[in-house]
Amino acid sequence: MQKVKAFGVLKAKEKLGPMQISRRDVGTNDVAIDIAYCGVCHSDIHEARNEWDTSIFPMVPGHEIVGLVTNVGSGVRGFKVGDKVGVGCLVDSCRDCSECKDNLEQFCKGAVFTYSCLEKDKKTITQGGYSTKIVVNQDFVLRIPDNLPLDKTAPLLCAGITTYSPLRHWNTGPGKKVAIIGLGGLGHVAVKIAHAMKAEVTVLTRSLDKKDDAIRLGADHAYETNDPKTFEKLSSYFDLIINTVPAKIDWDKYLELLKRDGSMVLLGIPSEAPQVYAFTLIGARRSLAGSLIGGIKETQEMLNFCGKHNITADIELISIDKINEAYERVVKDDVKYRFVIDIATL
Repeated sequence: MQKVKAFGVLKAKEKLGPMQISRRDVGTNDVAIDIAYCGVCHSDIHEARNEWDTSIFPMVPGHEIVGLVTNVGSGVRGFKVGDKVGVGCLVDSCRDCSECKDNLEQFCKGAVFTYSCLEKDKKTITQGGYSTKIVVNQDFVLRIPDNLPLDKTAPLLCAGITTYSPLRHWNTGPGKKVAIIGLGGLGHVAVKIAHAMKAEVTVLTRSLDKKDDAIRLGADHAYETNDPKTFEKLSSYFDLIINTVPAKIDWDKYLELLKRDGSMVLLGIPSEAPQVYAFTLIGARRSLAGSLIGGIKETQEMLNFCGKHNITADIELISIDKINEAYERVVKDDVKYRFVIDIATL
């Protein structure tokens, strides 16, 4: 075991501060990584504040991890010292269930998440990327394309795969009309990816303050959802709607923007589940669906796609001592569009 510097919390809702945590020694199939940057996801805040009532403490958040390989076990193939790599939301799974065999480890009942989760021994608590080093099984380490800068790539390990997976699963491509609800950490990456997939992309946002950004990021249109005329004009227009917002909104209004056989996919998790009128769905064979990150194979596919199309996140780079301020700003939607921690400041 080795002791490493970290930033985290000992109990729910306290301020994040300096900690020391242990990382395991490098095993036969392990990859040791010096962390360079870690993105700040809204779920880090939910977990640190135990807002989902599932958190395990002490906790070091962070599952958008990028850095350089410093050591590999004797059984490791495909990674070597100096490689640019990433670690996303998962660090292990059961490997035997149908979900794992289908490369959908995110749905495995034995999935081990990168932090605030018990390892397979049911004793060790996983700790995340607000730290200087991490040791991860080779099967859950991802290769970062050479042309992508590490700091702007970090958010792709969550925001990237969370949006890429449903866009790919629901066959986004030429001729498809896709709407993105919300232009935040998830939404701005979704716009870039959908545009690269050659769909017609529309951003639906509370106000048009972000219209210029939406167009710059690759959207073809942007509409204000506070304007009732938006819902009249766009009725039965979209093949797919990606809902990135965690707030409670009128799902029925947005479902009515779908064509026959269209789907709205939920990525954000509201604290209350809105009601859905059955006839909104059955009247046009519409679907209301959800999506959860992605498996390791698909996450690597996403990174390769982003490398091919030079897609990265729009970030604000911060030092670790600004993390508590960053949390408050995320809650207020005061970032364009993702905070990333420079771990060298730890």
